[in-house]
Amino acid sequence: MPTDRKIAVVLKGYPRLSETFIAQELLGLERAGIELVLISLRRPTDGKRHPVHDEIRADVHYLPEYLHEEPLRVLRGLVRCLPKPGFWRVLGLFLKDLPRDFSRNRFRRLGQALVLASEWPGQPRWLHAHFIHTPASVTAYASVIAGTPWTCSAHAKDIWTSPDWELSEKLGLARWTVTCTRMGYEHLRSLASDKSRVHLSYHGLDLDRFPHFDGTHSNRTGSDPADPVRIVSVGRAVGKKGYDVLLKALAKLPAELHWRFEHIGAGELTGQLKTLATELGVSDRIVWKGALDQTDVLAHYRASDIFALACRITADGDRDGLPNVLVEASSQRLACVSTAISGVPELLEDGENGRVVPSEDPQALAAALEELIRNPALRHRFGDAAERKVRGQFDHHTSIEQLAGLFASEWRAA
Repeated sequence: MPTDRKIAVVLKGYPRLSETFIAQELLGLERAGIELVLISLRRPTDGKRHPVHDEIRADVHYLPEYLHEEPLRVLRGLVRCLPKPGFWRVLGLFLKDLPRDFSRNRFRRLGQALVLASEWPGQPRWLHAHFIHTPASVTAYASVIAGTPWTCSAHAKDIWTSPDWELSEKLGLARWTVTCTRMGYEHLRSLASDKSRVHLSYHGLDLDRFPHFDGTHSNRTGSDPADPVRIVSVGRAVGKKGYDVLLKALAKLPAELHWRFEHIGAGELTGQLKTLATELGVSDRIVWKGALDQTDVLAHYRASDIFALACRITADGDRDGLPNVLVEASSQRLACVSTAISGVPELLEDGENGRVVPSEDPQALAAALEELIRNPALRHRFGDAAERKVRGQFDHHTSIEQLAGLFASEWRAA
Protein backbone atom coordinates (compact mmCIF):
# COMPACT_ATOMS: atom_id res chain seq x y z
CA MET A 1 0.00 0.00 0.00
CA PRO A 2 1.23 3.51 -0.67
CA THR A 3 2.26 5.67 2.24
CA ASP A 4 1.38 9.34 2.65
CA ARG A 5 5.05 10.24 2.97
CA LYS A 6 6.58 8.35 0.05
CA ILE A 7 8.27 10.45 -2.63
CA ALA A 8 9.52 9.35 -6.02
CA VAL A 9 12.69 11.34 -6.74
CA VAL A 10 13.40 11.63 -10.47
CA LEU A 11 17.11 11.91 -11.27
CA LYS A 12 19.03 12.27 -14.50
CA GLY A 13 21.43 9.50 -13.47
CA TYR A 14 22.10 7.55 -10.30
CA PRO A 15 24.49 7.02 -8.66
CA ARG A 16 26.93 9.69 -9.83
CA LEU A 17 30.28 10.52 -8.24
CA SER A 18 29.92 14.18 -9.24
CA GLU A 19 26.57 14.58 -7.45
CA THR A 20 27.41 13.89 -3.83
CA PHE A 21 25.18 16.82 -2.81
CA ILE A 22 22.17 14.93 -4.17
CA ALA A 23 23.15 11.70 -2.41
CA GLN A 24 23.62 13.58 0.88
CA GLU A 25 20.17 15.10 0.49
CA LEU A 26 18.53 11.75 -0.24
CA LEU A 27 20.11 10.19 2.83
CA GLY A 28 19.15 13.20 4.94
CA LEU A 29 15.50 12.98 3.85
CA GLU A 30 15.44 9.27 4.66
CA ARG A 31 16.84 9.98 8.12
CA ALA A 32 14.13 12.63 8.54
CA GLY A 33 11.57 9.84 8.17
CA ILE A 34 10.62 10.33 4.53
CA GLU A 35 10.36 7.20 2.42
CA LEU A 36 11.89 7.49 -1.05
CA VAL A 37 11.93 5.59 -4.31
CA LEU A 38 14.52 6.69 -6.88
CA ILE A 39 13.70 6.95 -10.59
CA SER A 40 16.73 7.40 -12.84
CA LEU A 41 16.61 8.41 -16.49
CA ARG A 42 20.07 6.95 -17.08
CA ARG A 43 22.08 4.03 -15.77
CA PRO A 44 25.35 4.71 -13.93
CA THR A 45 28.56 5.15 -15.87
CA ASP A 46 31.01 5.72 -12.99
CA GLY A 47 33.12 2.76 -11.96
CA LYS A 48 33.12 3.78 -8.29
CA ARG A 49 30.58 4.74 -5.65
CA HIS A 50 30.76 7.03 -2.65
CA PRO A 51 30.09 5.45 0.78
CA VAL A 52 26.94 7.57 1.07
CA HIS A 53 25.37 5.70 -1.86
CA ASP A 54 25.55 2.45 0.08
CA GLU A 55 23.73 4.01 3.04
CA ILE A 56 20.69 5.10 1.03
CA ARG A 57 17.96 2.46 1.44
CA ALA A 58 15.61 3.56 -1.36
CA ASP A 59 14.93 1.22 -4.25
CA VAL A 60 16.25 2.42 -7.61
CA HIS A 61 14.31 2.02 -10.85
CA TYR A 62 15.65 2.85 -14.31
CA LEU A 63 13.52 4.22 -17.11
CA PRO A 64 14.44 3.45 -20.76
CA GLU A 65 17.46 5.63 -21.44
CA TYR A 66 16.67 5.59 -25.16
CA LEU A 67 13.19 4.65 -26.31
CA HIS A 68 14.37 2.49 -29.20
CA GLU A 69 16.28 0.26 -26.77
CA GLU A 70 13.10 -0.84 -24.98
CA PRO A 71 10.26 -0.33 -27.50
CA LEU A 72 7.93 -2.91 -25.95
CA ARG A 73 8.22 -1.28 -22.54
CA VAL A 74 7.40 2.11 -24.03
CA LEU A 75 4.47 0.68 -26.02
CA ARG A 76 3.14 -1.04 -22.90
CA GLY A 77 3.37 2.29 -21.08
CA LEU A 78 1.38 4.00 -23.83
CA VAL A 79 -1.35 1.35 -23.79
CA ARG A 80 -1.67 1.51 -19.99
CA CYS A 81 -1.82 5.31 -19.96
CA LEU A 82 -4.36 5.72 -22.78
CA PRO A 83 -7.39 5.18 -20.49
CA LYS A 84 -6.12 7.66 -17.90
CA PRO A 85 -7.80 11.09 -18.03
CA GLY A 86 -4.40 12.70 -17.61
CA PHE A 87 -3.09 11.15 -20.83
CA TRP A 88 -5.01 13.52 -23.07
CA ARG A 89 -4.04 16.50 -20.95
CA VAL A 90 -0.37 15.60 -21.18
CA LEU A 91 -0.69 15.06 -24.92
CA GLY A 92 -1.90 18.64 -25.17
CA LEU A 93 1.11 19.86 -23.17
CA PHE A 94 3.46 17.81 -25.33
CA LEU A 95 1.98 19.18 -28.58
CA LYS A 96 2.38 22.69 -27.18
CA ASP A 97 6.03 22.03 -26.24
CA LEU A 98 7.00 20.21 -29.43
CA PRO A 99 7.09 23.16 -31.89
CA ARG A 100 9.28 25.08 -29.43
CA ASP A 101 11.63 22.13 -28.92
CA PHE A 102 11.35 19.78 -31.87
CA SER A 103 13.94 17.21 -30.84
CA ARG A 104 14.44 13.53 -30.06
CA ASN A 105 14.88 14.50 -26.46
CA ARG A 106 11.34 15.92 -26.31
CA PHE A 107 9.90 12.61 -27.55
CA ARG A 108 12.13 10.73 -25.11
CA ARG A 109 10.81 12.79 -22.20
CA LEU A 110 7.23 11.87 -23.07
CA GLY A 111 8.11 8.18 -23.55
CA GLN A 112 9.90 8.03 -20.20
CA ALA A 113 6.95 9.72 -18.51
CA LEU A 114 4.56 7.14 -19.99
CA VAL A 115 6.71 4.32 -18.61
CA LEU A 116 6.96 5.98 -15.20
CA ALA A 117 3.22 6.65 -14.96
CA SER A 118 2.30 3.14 -16.11
CA GLU A 119 4.73 1.25 -13.87
CA TRP A 120 4.54 3.67 -10.88
CA PRO A 121 7.23 1.89 -8.85
CA GLY A 122 6.74 2.04 -5.10
CA GLN A 123 3.30 3.67 -5.38
CA PRO A 124 4.54 7.16 -4.35
CA ARG A 125 2.18 9.99 -3.42
CA TRP A 126 4.55 12.72 -4.56
CA LEU A 127 7.08 13.37 -7.33
CA HIS A 128 10.24 15.43 -6.91
CA ALA A 129 12.64 16.23 -9.76
CA HIS A 130 16.32 16.94 -9.28
CA PHE A 131 17.20 19.42 -12.05
CA ILE A 132 14.67 21.61 -13.80
CA HIS A 133 15.61 20.57 -17.35
CA THR A 134 15.11 16.95 -18.52
CA PRO A 135 14.17 15.32 -15.17
CA ALA A 136 11.58 18.04 -14.53
CA SER A 137 10.09 17.56 -18.00
CA VAL A 138 9.62 13.84 -17.40
CA THR A 139 8.27 14.54 -13.92
CA ALA A 140 5.83 17.22 -15.10
CA TYR A 141 4.43 14.93 -17.80
CA ALA A 142 4.13 11.98 -15.38
CA SER A 143 2.48 14.24 -12.81
CA VAL A 144 -0.26 15.22 -15.25
CA ILE A 145 -0.84 11.62 -16.36
CA ALA A 146 -1.00 10.25 -12.82
CA GLY A 147 -2.65 13.26 -11.17
CA THR A 148 0.16 13.36 -8.61
CA PRO A 149 1.69 16.67 -7.43
CA TRP A 150 5.34 17.42 -8.02
CA THR A 151 8.12 19.71 -6.85
CA CYS A 152 11.61 20.47 -8.10
CA SER A 153 15.20 21.16 -7.07
CA ALA A 154 17.00 23.39 -9.60
CA HIS A 155 20.76 23.73 -9.59
CA ALA A 156 23.02 25.34 -12.20
CA LYS A 157 23.34 24.04 -15.77
CA ASP A 158 19.68 23.12 -15.78
CA ILE A 159 18.72 26.73 -15.00
CA TRP A 160 21.12 28.56 -17.27
CA THR A 161 20.81 26.35 -20.37
CA SER A 162 16.99 26.15 -20.33
CA PRO A 163 14.92 28.71 -22.25
CA ASP A 164 12.92 31.16 -20.15
CA TRP A 165 9.59 29.96 -21.52
CA GLU A 166 10.27 26.44 -20.32
CA LEU A 167 11.47 27.54 -16.89
CA SER A 168 8.45 29.81 -16.45
CA GLU A 169 5.97 27.09 -17.37
CA LYS A 170 7.59 24.49 -15.12
CA LEU A 171 7.67 26.95 -12.21
CA GLY A 172 3.93 27.35 -12.75
CA LEU A 173 3.26 23.60 -12.83
CA ALA A 174 5.39 22.62 -9.82
CA ARG A 175 4.01 23.15 -6.31
CA TRP A 176 7.34 24.73 -5.36
CA THR A 177 10.95 24.86 -6.52
CA VAL A 178 14.15 25.18 -4.50
CA THR A 179 17.51 26.28 -5.82
CA CYS A 180 20.97 26.45 -4.27
CA THR A 181 22.43 29.89 -5.11
CA ARG A 182 21.10 33.41 -4.71
CA MET A 183 21.80 34.16 -8.37
CA GLY A 184 19.72 31.18 -9.47
CA TYR A 185 17.03 32.07 -6.94
CA GLU A 186 16.69 35.62 -8.25
CA HIS A 187 16.58 34.42 -11.85
CA LEU A 188 13.85 31.86 -11.18
CA ARG A 189 11.83 34.35 -9.14
CA SER A 190 11.95 36.77 -12.07
CA LEU A 191 10.29 34.10 -14.23
CA ALA A 192 7.75 32.78 -11.73
CA SER A 193 4.17 34.04 -11.69
CA ASP A 194 3.99 33.13 -7.98
CA LYS A 195 7.33 34.14 -6.50
CA SER A 196 6.46 32.66 -3.10
CA ARG A 197 6.84 29.19 -4.63
CA VAL A 198 10.58 29.68 -5.29
CA HIS A 199 12.90 29.03 -2.33
CA LEU A 200 16.63 29.44 -1.70
CA SER A 201 18.22 26.42 -0.02
CA TYR A 202 21.99 25.96 0.06
CA HIS A 203 22.97 22.29 -0.21
CA GLY A 204 25.39 22.53 2.66
CA LEU A 205 27.77 19.78 3.64
CA ASP A 206 27.39 16.65 5.74
CA LEU A 207 29.94 17.71 8.34
CA ASP A 208 29.94 14.22 9.85
CA ARG A 209 31.70 13.09 6.68
CA PHE A 210 33.97 16.13 6.66
CA PRO A 211 34.91 16.51 10.34
CA HIS A 212 37.25 19.17 11.65
CA PHE A 213 40.85 18.55 10.53
CA ASP A 214 42.99 18.42 13.66
CA GLY A 215 46.21 18.30 11.67
CA THR A 216 48.22 21.17 10.27
CA HIS A 217 48.58 22.26 6.68
CA SER A 218 52.22 22.76 5.71
CA ASN A 219 54.36 25.89 5.75
CA ARG A 220 55.78 25.18 2.30
CA THR A 221 56.74 28.28 0.35
CA GLY A 222 57.64 26.78 -3.00
CA SER A 223 61.34 27.34 -2.40
CA ASP A 224 62.30 23.68 -1.96
CA PRO A 225 62.30 21.58 -5.15
CA ALA A 226 62.20 18.44 -3.00
CA ASP A 227 59.06 19.61 -1.17
CA PRO A 228 56.84 21.56 -3.59
CA VAL A 229 53.62 23.31 -2.64
CA ARG A 230 50.69 20.99 -3.31
CA ILE A 231 47.76 22.42 -5.28
CA VAL A 232 44.67 20.29 -5.75
CA SER A 233 41.44 20.58 -7.70
CA VAL A 234 38.39 18.32 -7.77
CA GLY A 235 35.95 18.46 -10.66
CA ARG A 236 34.91 16.92 -13.93
CA ALA A 237 37.07 17.77 -16.92
CA VAL A 238 34.36 19.79 -18.66
CA GLY A 239 34.29 23.30 -20.06
CA LYS A 240 32.60 25.13 -17.19
CA LYS A 241 35.29 24.07 -14.70
CA GLY A 242 37.89 26.19 -16.55
CA TYR A 243 40.79 23.77 -16.25
CA ASP A 244 42.40 25.17 -19.38
CA VAL A 245 42.51 28.58 -17.67
CA LEU A 246 43.97 27.01 -14.52
CA LEU A 247 46.70 25.25 -16.53
CA LYS A 248 47.62 28.54 -18.22
CA ALA A 249 47.77 30.22 -14.82
CA LEU A 250 50.07 27.51 -13.47
CA ALA A 251 52.33 27.98 -16.50
CA LYS A 252 52.62 31.69 -15.65
CA LEU A 253 53.98 31.09 -12.14
CA PRO A 254 57.60 32.22 -11.64
CA ALA A 255 60.17 29.60 -12.59
CA GLU A 256 61.75 29.64 -9.13
CA LEU A 257 58.52 28.49 -7.45
CA HIS A 258 58.16 24.75 -6.96
CA TRP A 259 54.64 23.33 -7.02
CA ARG A 260 52.74 20.17 -7.84
CA PHE A 261 49.17 20.08 -9.14
CA GLU A 262 46.81 17.13 -8.69
CA HIS A 263 43.52 16.89 -10.55
CA ILE A 264 40.80 14.58 -9.24
CA GLY A 265 37.95 13.74 -11.58
CA ALA A 266 37.12 12.25 -14.94
CA GLY A 267 35.61 13.96 -17.96
CA GLU A 268 35.48 14.37 -21.71
CA LEU A 269 38.24 17.00 -21.85
CA THR A 270 40.90 15.05 -19.95
CA GLY A 271 42.86 14.18 -23.07
CA GLN A 272 42.81 17.76 -24.35
CA LEU A 273 43.93 19.08 -20.97
CA LYS A 274 46.86 16.67 -20.84
CA THR A 275 47.88 17.83 -24.32
CA LEU A 276 47.61 21.48 -23.23
CA ALA A 277 49.74 20.80 -20.14
CA THR A 278 52.44 19.35 -22.38
CA GLU A 279 52.28 22.35 -24.74
CA LEU A 280 52.58 24.71 -21.75
CA GLY A 281 55.59 22.80 -20.42
CA VAL A 282 54.02 21.89 -17.05
CA SER A 283 52.99 18.27 -17.58
CA ASP A 284 55.84 16.98 -15.40
CA ARG A 285 54.37 18.83 -12.40
CA ILE A 286 50.83 17.50 -12.83
CA VAL A 287 49.24 14.24 -11.66
CA TRP A 288 45.88 13.25 -13.17
CA LYS A 289 44.21 11.11 -10.51
CA GLY A 290 40.94 10.33 -12.27
CA ALA A 291 37.74 9.76 -10.30
CA LEU A 292 38.14 9.03 -6.58
CA ASP A 293 35.61 8.31 -3.86
CA GLN A 294 34.82 10.73 -1.06
CA THR A 295 37.21 9.13 1.42
CA ASP A 296 40.19 9.54 -0.92
CA VAL A 297 39.14 13.09 -1.80
CA LEU A 298 39.08 14.01 1.89
CA ALA A 299 42.62 12.69 2.31
CA HIS A 300 43.82 14.86 -0.59
CA TYR A 301 42.24 17.99 0.89
CA ARG A 302 44.11 17.38 4.13
CA ALA A 303 47.45 16.72 2.42
CA SER A 304 47.31 19.77 0.14
CA ASP A 305 48.15 23.45 0.57
CA ILE A 306 45.83 25.18 -1.91
CA PHE A 307 42.55 24.30 -3.65
CA ALA A 308 41.98 25.89 -7.07
CA LEU A 309 38.95 25.96 -9.37
CA ALA A 310 38.62 28.36 -12.33
CA CYS A 311 34.83 28.30 -12.87
CA ARG A 312 33.52 29.96 -16.04
CA ILE A 313 30.37 30.51 -18.08
CA THR A 314 30.50 28.52 -21.32
CA ALA A 315 29.18 29.64 -24.69
CA ASP A 316 25.85 27.84 -24.17
CA GLY A 317 25.34 29.50 -20.78
CA ASP A 318 26.37 26.49 -18.68
CA ARG A 319 28.02 27.30 -15.37
CA ASP A 320 28.44 26.00 -11.85
CA GLY A 321 26.13 27.02 -9.03
CA LEU A 322 28.13 26.80 -5.84
CA PRO A 323 30.58 23.93 -6.41
CA ASN A 324 30.27 21.54 -3.49
CA VAL A 325 34.01 20.83 -3.68
CA LEU A 326 34.74 24.40 -2.59
CA VAL A 327 32.61 23.84 0.51
CA GLU A 328 34.34 20.50 1.14
CA ALA A 329 37.84 21.96 0.80
CA SER A 330 36.93 24.91 3.01
CA SER A 331 35.67 22.55 5.71
CA GLN A 332 39.21 21.14 5.92
CA ARG A 333 40.83 24.57 6.43
CA LEU A 334 42.28 24.44 2.91
CA ALA A 335 42.87 27.86 1.34
CA CYS A 336 40.79 28.20 -1.83
CA VAL A 337 41.20 30.20 -5.03
CA SER A 338 38.29 30.46 -7.44
CA THR A 339 36.44 32.86 -9.75
CA ALA A 340 33.53 35.27 -9.36
CA ILE A 341 30.96 32.99 -11.00
CA SER A 342 27.44 32.22 -9.71
CA GLY A 343 27.43 31.26 -6.03
CA VAL A 344 31.20 31.20 -5.47
CA PRO A 345 31.24 34.70 -3.86
CA GLU A 346 28.43 33.54 -1.55
CA LEU A 347 31.01 31.24 0.08
CA LEU A 348 34.37 32.90 -0.59
CA GLU A 349 34.95 36.59 0.19
CA ASP A 350 38.10 37.77 -1.54
CA GLY A 351 40.80 38.63 0.96
CA GLU A 352 38.73 37.39 3.91
CA ASN A 353 38.48 33.61 3.61
CA GLY A 354 40.00 32.93 0.19
CA ARG A 355 40.85 34.53 -3.13
CA VAL A 356 38.25 35.26 -5.80
CA VAL A 357 39.49 36.48 -9.19
CA PRO A 358 37.76 37.33 -12.48
CA SER A 359 36.85 34.43 -14.73
CA GLU A 360 38.90 33.81 -17.90
CA ASP A 361 41.92 35.65 -16.47
CA PRO A 362 44.96 33.35 -16.17
CA GLN A 363 47.18 36.27 -15.11
CA ALA A 364 44.97 37.21 -12.16
CA LEU A 365 44.64 33.57 -11.17
CA ALA A 366 48.42 33.12 -11.35
CA ALA A 367 48.94 36.17 -9.13
CA ALA A 368 46.52 34.80 -6.52
CA LEU A 369 48.21 31.39 -6.60
CA GLU A 370 51.66 32.94 -6.29
CA GLU A 371 50.56 34.99 -3.28
CA LEU A 372 49.30 31.88 -1.49
CA ILE A 373 52.29 29.74 -2.47
CA ARG A 374 54.72 32.26 -0.99
CA ASN A 375 52.66 33.05 2.13
CA PRO A 376 51.71 30.01 4.23
CA ALA A 377 50.47 32.24 7.08
CA LEU A 378 47.92 33.76 4.72
CA ARG A 379 46.88 30.27 3.61
CA HIS A 380 46.28 29.28 7.23
CA ARG A 381 44.28 32.46 7.93
CA PHE A 382 42.07 31.97 4.88
CA GLY A 383 41.58 28.28 5.66
CA ASP A 384 40.56 28.94 9.27
CA ALA A 385 38.09 31.65 8.21
CA ALA A 386 36.63 29.48 5.44
CA GLU A 387 36.07 26.59 7.84
CA ARG A 388 34.27 28.86 10.30
CA LYS A 389 31.93 30.05 7.58
CA VAL A 390 31.19 26.52 6.35
CA ARG A 391 30.48 25.18 9.83
CA GLY A 392 28.38 28.22 10.68
CA GLN A 393 26.35 28.60 7.47
CA PHE A 394 26.67 25.50 5.28
CA ASP A 395 25.67 22.58 7.50
CA HIS A 396 23.44 20.40 5.33
CA HIS A 397 21.09 19.65 8.23
CA THR A 398 19.68 23.15 7.70
CA SER A 399 18.75 22.43 4.08
CA ILE A 400 17.30 19.02 4.99
CA GLU A 401 15.12 20.63 7.66
CA GLN A 402 13.96 23.20 5.13
CA LEU A 403 13.10 20.59 2.49
CA ALA A 404 11.39 18.29 4.99
CA GLY A 405 9.39 21.29 6.20
CA LEU A 406 8.27 22.15 2.67
CA PHE A 407 7.11 18.58 2.08
CA ALA A 408 5.41 18.47 5.49
CA SER A 409 3.49 21.69 4.81
CA GLU A 410 2.10 20.18 1.60
CA TRP A 411 1.07 16.98 3.37
CA ARG A 412 -0.63 18.97 6.14
CA ALA A 413 -2.52 21.00 3.53
CA ALA A 414 -3.58 17.82 1.74
